[in-house]
Amino acid sequence: MARLFTPLLTLLVCSSAMAADPTVKVFVLAGQSNMQGHGRIVAEEERNQGKGSLEWLATRPGSEPRFQSLLDDEGDWIARDDVQIHYLDRSGNLAPGFGAREGLIGPELGFGHVVGEAFDEPVLLIKIAWGGKSLGVDFRPPSSGGETGPYYRDIVRLTQESLQTAKDRFPQYDRHELELVGFGWHQGWNDRINQELNDAYEENMANFIRDIRRDFGVENMPFVIAETGMSGRTEAHPRALSLMKAQAAVAEKPEFRGNVAFVGTRDFFRPREESPSGQAYHWNSNAETYYLIGESMGKAMLELIAMDQPAKVEVGSGH
Repeated sequence: MARLFTPLLTLLVCSSAMAADPTVKVFVLAGQSNMQGHGRIVAEEERNQGKGSLEWLATRPGSEPRFQSLLDDEGDWIARDDVQIHYLDRSGNLAPGFGAREGLIGPELGFGHVVGEAFDEPVLLIKIAWGGKSLGVDFRPPSSGGETGPYYRDIVRLTQESLQTAKDRFPQYDRHELELVGFGWHQGWNDRINQELNDAYEENMANFIRDIRRDFGVENMPFVIAETGMSGRTEAHPRALSLMKAQAAVAEKPEFRGNVAFVGTRDFFRPREESPSGQAYHWNSNAETYYLIGESMGKAMLELIAMDQPAKVEVGSGH
């Protein structure tokens, strides 16, 4: 099958004559609304006394160190200068506020803190997510046949554009090369509410991984799938259980062992009584949930990288 896109391996821009600094480690985070992120930074006071908001998690008595460390000595949110993020129309140092809206967080916050601590080199997160999108139609990979999903095409196009413009957006990268290291995926709601898409999810997810690696030009690129577990351990709907089983099964395929990981998320569910909202399909807007999903995705990513260093894409410095 011919590639539909220019592989990222060919996107080499003019190299600097000077020796480059260490590479920037680049991770793509993609999916639908729960990758966008709906964890509240500040909750409405009249609901549950602010429980489940990031502010409550970081300031309440007995707060966990992982959340306390998000604040500086003056009580302001820390923006990491070693981890940058580009999310569609927003860019900057990683801090709370890169969720679906500026008052929200998604998995990027926990993920970025984990990988940022692991690498001496700078880290760039390219986040690409839209609400209400299915894998079977909107993100449909070329190998699944039929019409390639427009949002599959957009993931590839926007990743290419983000790599090409990263040094304009982040001048501190000027003497660095960019190295595409891994891909994180959190999606599934729009497939689990449709029986036909649900039944095809395992095949479509496997094709998506193969096609993304091909179109990015990165063989065996580490790929992490976060479970669509929004109702926690009490989930009983057959389609929901089937879709989560399909997500886990992809990582067990022989070709993906050691380079694809499945992250269970059901234990991160928090009930509405402990959360800023009752939107179960958005994890009740609980910031702890979104942070823990991202943290677990980051840890799984590091394990994959440690198991087998794949070939990487390098984008040279200059313009």
